Amino acid sequence: MKTGSKPRAEIAGAGIGGLTAAAALAQRGWQVRVHERAPDLRAFGAGIYIWGNGLRVLEAIGAYDEAAVGAHVGQWFETRDHCNRVMEQIPINSSGGARLITILRETLIRSLTHACERAGVEIVTGSHAASASADGELTLDDGTRLQADLIVASDGIGSRIRDSLDLLAYREPLHYGAVRMLIEMGQNDVAAEDRGKYIEYFSGTRRILYTPASATDLYIALCCADDDHAARRVPVDTTLWKESFPHLGHLIDRFADAGRWDSFEVVRLRQWARGRVAIIGDAAHAMPPYLGQGGGCALMNALSLAVFATEHQNDLPAALVQWEERERPMTEHTQQTASLLGHMNNWPDELRSEVMVLTGQSEYLANERMKTALHVPTGT
Repeated sequence: MKTGSKPRAEIAGAGIGGLTAAAALAQRGWQVRVHERAPDLRAFGAGIYIWGNGLRVLEAIGAYDEAAVGAHVGQWFETRDHCNRVMEQIPINSSGGARLITILRETLIRSLTHACERAGVEIVTGSHAASASADGELTLDDGTRLQADLIVASDGIGSRIRDSLDLLAYREPLHYGAVRMLIEMGQNDVAAEDRGKYIEYFSGTRRILYTPASATDLYIALCCADDDHAARRVPVDTTLWKESFPHLGHLIDRFADAGRWDSFEVVRLRQWARGRVAIIGDAAHAMPPYLGQGGGCALMNALSLAVFATEHQNDLPAALVQWEERERPMTEHTQQTASLLGHMNNWPDELRSEVMVLTGQSEYLANERMKTALHVPTGT
């Protein structure tokens, strides 16, 4: 970096992590450009959980007020068994407890984009990053080479930048996934007393996640094994799902042809950074969604990256090492806890019910589950 000049960052990927890093860096005096391979910044139509840790980040970068418009703020998160009996009931948004809002993913992306625009970030769509070098050179698909003080790879689970630097330790398919969809909320979808709750229903190896995402939008995730081909089909086989969840028949009848199937994976890197290149989001630490913290960890690590990079501009490689040492333990705790929760997918119904009732009574396990949600991120 030349004396007196602004430090420059090139960011690959305009998702949650990339836009958060861009806004946070620009707010700290960086010249920032974001490269998004898609022709626009539209997000897949689904809901997203933002717990207290992520909300703190949105507040810190000035994106919270817009992101929270129309958000659903529930009071309970419940898990229920194949007989619709409550196994766990976790209070949310109560005094001293974990904060949580659910919003549309497109609302979150829009609020982050506007935070970037206010900070002077340049966002280039249709620009596909191909690789990077440790000395800070980003190469695009068309052969363009861009030099930067910092390169941030937020280019998703199949990150080309990460792989160009040989940072991947493993990428493990979990052989389980979900059909995610948004539908209009109906008055008769569930019992009146349950409409404002976040509820996860279990039956055999299948789950249904019921989440209000706004006053009118309902986020649904139909979870099943990869090899449960009938259950993962889109359009949804409503007869099949009603056989597993007869008490949700009215809701299931409205699924129509909405939804998209995604398989869950876990990604772990040997290092989160090399030289002047940092990897964030799913490219660094993809995790199953059972804690609703994939986006939250991306938000936390992106803001922290901006803090460390700004405070130690004179030695960026060392700053990225310190950043990883600070943030990786919490992210890996979250990743491991989420993976453990997924082990119950293949348990017999009665065993799972007994275990979840017992674990729901454990203060220690409840604290471990909420640890990330209650975490105070760097920079907030």
